[in-house]
Amino acid sequence: MKTEVLEVTEKSDSILERAAELIRSGALVGIPTETVYGLGANAYNRDACLNIFKAKGRPADNPLIVHIARPEDAENIAYTNALYYKLAVRFMPGPLTVILPKKDIIPDSVTAGLDTVAIRCPANPVANRLIEIAGVPIAAPSANKSGMPSPTSAVHVYNDMNGEIPMILDGGECEVGVESTVISITDDSIMLLRPGQVTVEMLSEVCENVSVSSAVIEELKPGEKALSPGMKYKHYAPVANLYLVNGEYIDFVSFTKEKSTKEKCAVMCYDEEIALYEKEILLPVGKKDDIKEQTKRLFNLLRKADELGVQTIYAHLPKKEGAALAIYNRMIRACAHRILGGENG
Repeated sequence: MKTEVLEVTEKSDSILERAAELIRSGALVGIPTETVYGLGANAYNRDACLNIFKAKGRPADNPLIVHIARPEDAENIAYTNALYYKLAVRFMPGPLTVILPKKDIIPDSVTAGLDTVAIRCPANPVANRLIEIAGVPIAAPSANKSGMPSPTSAVHVYNDMNGEIPMILDGGECEVGVESTVISITDDSIMLLRPGQVTVEMLSEVCENVSVSSAVIEELKPGEKALSPGMKYKHYAPVANLYLVNGEYIDFVSFTKEKSTKEKCAVMCYDEEIALYEKEILLPVGKKDDIKEQTKRLFNLLRKADELGVQTIYAHLPKKEGAALAIYNRMIRACAHRILGGENG
């Protein structure tokens, strides 16, 4: 299969019409969103959604997120409540996914057999316009091979999916850089299942009862079901071995400079640390306090490390609070919980 890459904006209706027809016919399309690129299929088409799992090599018990053009479109596929609409007013369109009881129109291949469905209304104008033109909700996990760093550019999607899908829509680099925040809700409470740009603090402004699943920072227990994408398996991982370094107990610069004399490794350092190195392979993540920039660069840097052919990557242990929790969650899974110095030394 030849994979076509087409540059688009929300005004590229002729191209988006072609992509929409592919979606309606059961094909897969690489789609830009504000978070990461998605691998989209008609959410009503069981076989098309199964092909997502095949193309990605994704485990069948890892549910997909369904993307809609408007928050009220959730009524077609799920049972909503008042809290959903409060969240919609505050965060939609945007990088928030809400898990709701599903309607029968959504096949089990989308939800991994669960009786709930994950719903998101993307803010990216290309993604939103495509859903509107297609006239169907679009199921779309990240458009990468399962377990690898998520794609934040069309080039990343092409590298992973060339020959697997007919079309990739190139909408430029993703603004956020990590996947959406995923939450489950009841009438009066929220549980965070996957952190993202929408933080616990932001959710607390809408609902007083916000809790965080232990799976956000810990491994799922044996036999425990994944209620959200990104909960169960090793995710976001480069080929190189990634280690997080606890700077409270290990001097990061001295430690990584010494490691660089013994092995071909890359160092994910803060911009303020660059001048302290000499010939080491550096992957600057941004300034120490610029969490937004660190988030945006994360997956691109993990992919770049593999392009450089390093065997090992060393990175700072992120904080587990605010917007940094999203970085912590991705990196703790990417490194399979390998922390040098330990969480508490």
